Amino acid sequence: MMGRLKSDQGQLFYEFRLGDAVPEDHLVRKIDAALDLSWLRGELASHYTSMGRPSIDPELMIRMLIAGYVFAIRSERLICREVKVNLAYRYEPTGDVYHCPGGKRLATSGTVHEGKTLLYRANKLDCDGCPLKPQCCPKEPSRKIPRDIHEHARDVARALAGTEGFELSRRQRKKIEMRFAHLKRILKLGRLRLRGPRGAQDEFVLAAIAQNLRRFASLVARPPPAQALRIA
Repeated sequence: MMGRLKSDQGQLFYEFRLGDAVPEDHLVRKIDAALDLSWLRGELASHYTSMGRPSIDPELMIRMLIAGYVFAIRSERLICREVKVNLAYRYEPTGDVYHCPGGKRLATSGTVHEGKTLLYRANKLDCDGCPLKPQCCPKEPSRKIPRDIHEHARDVARALAGTEGFELSRRQRKKIEMRFAHLKRILKLGRLRLRGPRGAQDEFVLAAIAQNLRRFASLVARPPPAQALRIA
């Protein structure tokens, strides 16, 4: 039987409302506003029986999977943990700290692990007396949150999304990608014959000239709209 998520998440996993804990400018809120899955239940209805216990809401499952790909989380178990806990942890750029649902701080020593990750750790004394510890970090003495050292740059890029400059750049990127696809598929430039940076530059210049000539020839050979109308 297909289940349905009730009360719009309500009190999810903890004794606080997840909607109140996630910051207004969090990427999750923007994705939720843009993602319309109202059609999903109708598409999947034929795959569920009318008997038995209600399943997990398929819309919730899809949203969790999408969130996993957005935040580069490849483990289903880790996705569940992130949805239950990490979305409620708020990062404060001014102090370079996280705040947990219990209001405690998670700070980092500044040590970079594996060349790319900072670990923000809670104080063990804070976690020992916290009622959320059984759900938050049941097998660890204290909570820790990994953060990529380039996450700030990603935040800047996310903030630019939707601006006029971003939309212009997006249109230009599409044009460039089409040109590269044309080079590989039509002009057979899958491999370069000349060696070195100068050789690659020469080949791309010649290929660009060929592209421009092909485009120019198609425009010249096409009669102007007014002339085409008279011929018709």
